[in-house]
Amino acid sequence: MAGTLVPPFADVRQIHAGVLNVGYVDAGPPEGPTVVLLHGWPYDIHAYAEVTPRLAQAGYRSIVPYLRGFGSTRFVSDESPRNGEQAALALDVIALMDALEIERAVVAGFDWGARTAGVVAALWPDRCKALVSVSGYLIGSQEANRKPLPPSAELAWWYQFYFATERGRAGYEQYRHEFAKLIWHTASPRWDFDDGMFDRSAGALDNPDHVDIVIHNYRWRIGLADGERRYDEVEGRLAAAPSINVPTITLEGDANGAPHPEAASYRAKFTGPYAHRVILGGVGHNLPQEAPREFADAVVQVDRL
Repeated sequence: MAGTLVPPFADVRQIHAGVLNVGYVDAGPPEGPTVVLLHGWPYDIHAYAEVTPRLAQAGYRSIVPYLRGFGSTRFVSDESPRNGEQAALALDVIALMDALEIERAVVAGFDWGARTAGVVAALWPDRCKALVSVSGYLIGSQEANRKPLPPSAELAWWYQFYFATERGRAGYEQYRHEFAKLIWHTASPRWDFDDGMFDRSAGALDNPDHVDIVIHNYRWRIGLADGERRYDEVEGRLAAAPSINVPTITLEGDANGAPHPEAASYRAKFTGPYAHRVILGGVGHNLPQEAPREFADAVVQVDRL
């Protein structure tokens, strides 16, 4: 399993895509089949630093964007709402694919990236050739999130309640790197990352929109913040928990310390060719960085389902 620092992505490109100027890495053979790799919070594109060489060796082109609020991705307009709702992130991916003239791609991710990939697969299957999703089906809605969870499950979401307060917003603003390191440790309790590996990714959290996006994301989920009306139609479709019919592999680490659903609870949401795999060896929440070989293998294999 991965635990050593590998060289950073050397060439981060920028492209105007929708409401964003997106920072992204384009790795592997340009004419190869395309994979879009989506990171989570509080992580960054370096979650895929050891995945992309493996995919390149298998002939794949990897597009690895910084999500809105991370790294070198910026809003084109100062007037754009700093919106973290799931529909906005998914449409960012569609806009990026349009800007890069990518008709269809395998879409893969973990955490926020898995939710975003799932939305793309569910609502735009013509653009999604296949899906790799860590922790399975993560599409949600404000209505579904109104239902309280058992106390032990609510405890696992402590940071969502913290972010619901102005104290939490100020605390995350002041201590975002310390906060992120705590999440890395609790979400992946057996991952032996070092300070160099963490610091390489933590710089992505210094994006000027980062705090606004993160706070909005978690407040929106539990109905404490409004979304943009432009996304209401998409969110309405997502609130119905649509099935995903593209070929899919779901992955789970055997030591995932972050909140995540049991695989049996979402199996019926995947109606196309499907496989689920548990990755052993103390693998936590950041599965592509902790188990890059297994993640890359899943991408190649789902493309053949």
